[in-house]
Amino acid sequence: MSTLLEGKVAIVTGAGSRIGFGRSMSLALVQAGARVAMMDIDPETLEQTANEVEETAGRHSVIQVVGDVSNADDAERAVKTAIAELGGLHILVNNAGTNPRNAGFGSSDAAGFWKVDPEAWFRVAAVNYLGPVMMARAAAPHLLEQGWGRIIGVTTSLDTMYSKTNPAYGSSKAGHEAFMASIAQQLENTGVTVNVLVPGGPANTNLLPRDTPFDRAALIQPDVMQAPVVWLASDASTAVHGQRVIAYFWDESLQVKERLAKAAAPLAWQQLGRQAIYPGAPTTTSPPGRGRA
Repeated sequence: MSTLLEGKVAIVTGAGSRIGFGRSMSLALVQAGARVAMMDIDPETLEQTANEVEETAGRHSVIQVVGDVSNADDAERAVKTAIAELGGLHILVNNAGTNPRNAGFGSSDAAGFWKVDPEAWFRVAAVNYLGPVMMARAAAPHLLEQGWGRIIGVTTSLDTMYSKTNPAYGSSKAGHEAFMASIAQQLENTGVTVNVLVPGGPANTNLLPRDTPFDRAALIQPDVMQAPVVWLASDASTAVHGQRVIAYFWDESLQVKERLAKAAAPLAWQQLGRQAIYPGAPTTTSPPGRGRA
């Protein structure tokens, strides 16, 4: 237990799974002193996981919010509930995610994108892309008003975004990351930081089917997210904004500057430079807009 996040309140979405990032990050946040509103669409698993997390930090450290992140009313309710019952809101961790199989549509989209039920496409996009949008939209006014906040998104690796076996999942996560890169520019110098945290590769979560060919013990484990999410949620990360952090490379034995050099890079791969062509623009000046080298 630490006090790094003492007095802070967080919402973690997709927090109900017994072997998921949401559970693991909620556990780390309460162990660092935060109080956490754990949000999930499944009330049964959420209750089990929330009770388990609460046992580590005592009563009143956790509340449960049953809701759908892609529903604007549920998103607003989650924010209002956290503020009313936990006394504030400082940290939003947009972790909820799904794929066609987990969304209840049977098979994956690996066999061909044209074979995926349209409703599966809508559901995956709703949770993975629109969910973070709705949650950030609901939280931003409060965070901006208090002049301090953390919006942390869980996207995925670039190769997963364009993998031929995951078109629905990968493209929706790409949308989430593009959204984060955009709002990072809007929220710059407001006291509200915007960053992405990814495991770094295939991880042992319930997004993988039970019959996965992967050896679960050999995969990245959910607790890899714990140390970096606590740091990103804390005052220590104030100067870090618009970055994607790979949890697998997060090494707290290093000084912060070295740690970030090893594990972080600009959101949405802005280091690749501008790609758009602006006909007629002077070659000696930058085109409209802004980016990070």
